[in-house]
Amino acid sequence: MKTLAKEHQFLALTRSGPEWTASSSTGYWKKLGTNTFLSSTYFDLAGMAIEDKTIFFEAAGIQTVLAPLANNSGTGDSCLIMDLMTTRPLTDSQIIATVSFGNFAGNATSDGQGPLSFEETVYARTQMFVRHVDTSAWGYITMTDENFFGSMEPTASDRVYSYRLVIPSQGTAGTDMDQLTIYPARHLLRSTAKEEPDFQYIMRLMKSYQLQQSPDVD
Repeated sequence: MKTLAKEHQFLALTRSGPEWTASSSTGYWKKLGTNTFLSSTYFDLAGMAIEDKTIFFEAAGIQTVLAPLANNSGTGDSCLIMDLMTTRPLTDSQIIATVSFGNFAGNATSDGQGPLSFEETVYARTQMFVRHVDTSAWGYITMTDENFFGSMEPTASDRVYSYRLVIPSQGTAGTDMDQLTIYPARHLLRSTAKEEPDFQYIMRLMKSYQLQQSPDVD
């Protein structure tokens, strides 16, 4: 059994009007829209795949340092963070759609790739942080909602894709928050590589290969 880890680094955001920008960061963060930022990487399982072994996941989790730190925030200001691990590479539009649809039916996008399925989702967590009346004097915003989904299904793929999506409040007249700090996070997978009967392994490998035909940009 082995514990695999991938990290998503620090991100500092600044708002001017409706537009959020990355004022400072470590690692690679990509801006997807006015208030949407993505960090992406992958677990490299090629060594296990070469040995014709299937990866079985025993546990998954996410480690973080602190809640987001907000500046000049007012009641109702918020930030959504989604951590996602999948066996299929996702386009930007699919990742954003996953915030609303998860891995349930309806997550299809115009690029024709279809929905993210239950089986393809190893593990996911969404958190909503909000400034409310009782914590108006705090620097850190409070987590008010946390949800999990995923299948932990075994895979013959040589990669598991790791994403971290950050969406602060849209800059509107009702948004006071003008700076936001997102602290690093670590994605963890506890896994075991095992041999399966040839037919079962070949079918699983074929499915993994079909998923890998989706666009994959390192």
